[in-house]
Amino acid sequence: MAENTSNNSAGVRVGCAGWSLPKEYSPLFPSEGTHLTRYAARFPAVEINSSFYRPHLPATYARWGESVPGDFLFSVKLPKVITHERRLADVNDILNRFLRETDHLDSKRGPLLVQLPPSLSFSAAPTKTFLAGLRERFDGPVALEPRHASWFEAAADRLVTKYRVARVAADPSVVAAASDPGGWAGLVYYRLHGSPKMYHSAYPPEYLEALSAKLSILAKSAAVWCIFDNTADGAATANALDLLNLVRTA
Repeated sequence: MAENTSNNSAGVRVGCAGWSLPKEYSPLFPSEGTHLTRYAARFPAVEINSSFYRPHLPATYARWGESVPGDFLFSVKLPKVITHERRLADVNDILNRFLRETDHLDSKRGPLLVQLPPSLSFSAAPTKTFLAGLRERFDGPVALEPRHASWFEAAADRLVTKYRVARVAADPSVVAAASDPGGWAGLVYYRLHGSPKMYHSAYPPEYLEALSAKLSILAKSAAVWCIFDNTADGAATANALDLLNLVRTA
C-alpha cells in the first residue's frame, strides 16, 4: 500500500467504521498520537458507530473535532433508541439530544447515518413524520441505510429524495437495488460490510479497482463517501487504504 500525503481524496471520502488501528497495519500510520490523530493523518473521514450504542458528552465530540485536520469529516450514526427501539416514532427528545451533542463537532460533522433494522418495512406516514422532524432540526447531509426489501420501491425512493436523504449503497445487499446509491443524488454513501462473510471478508483488488472508477465518476456530481465496515479482522483498514490510493491516483 502506497503512502498518501494529503487528506484531499479528489472528492471521494474513504474511511472506516471507527478509527481502531489493527496491529499489522500500525506501521502505515504515524507512530505518535492517539488512535484518532494517527488515523486522521492518513484518512479524510471516519464513521462514528459508537454513537449508535451510547451517547457521548459534548466535550468528547469537541475533543475529537479539535484533534483532526481542518478538512477531516466525521459521519455519525444515529442512536439505536431512535432506529431500532422506537423505530423512528416519537423520537424528538432523543434526536434533540443527539444533535446537541454532535453540534460540538462543529465544522467537522459530516453526514448523519440512519441505519434501520432489517425488520422495519417502509411505511410512508411514519417515515414522512420522522424525516420532516429531522429536517426541522438538521439541514446537513443524511444517509439512510434501510435493510428491508420494501424500501427499494419507487414510493420510498421518492419520499427520501423529497427530504434530501441519500439511500446507502450497501454490500452485501438485501436486494439487487440495495447495492446502488438511491434517494437524493447530492450525496453518495457506500457502506461495505465485507462479503461473503460480513464484517470479516476483505475485498479483492479487482473489486476495489472497479469501485474506484465508479466513485470517481460519481464524485463529479455528488459528495461521495465510502466506508468500510469489515473491521472484525482488520480488513477494513487495508481495503480503505488501497481504495484511497486508487482514487487519488485515478
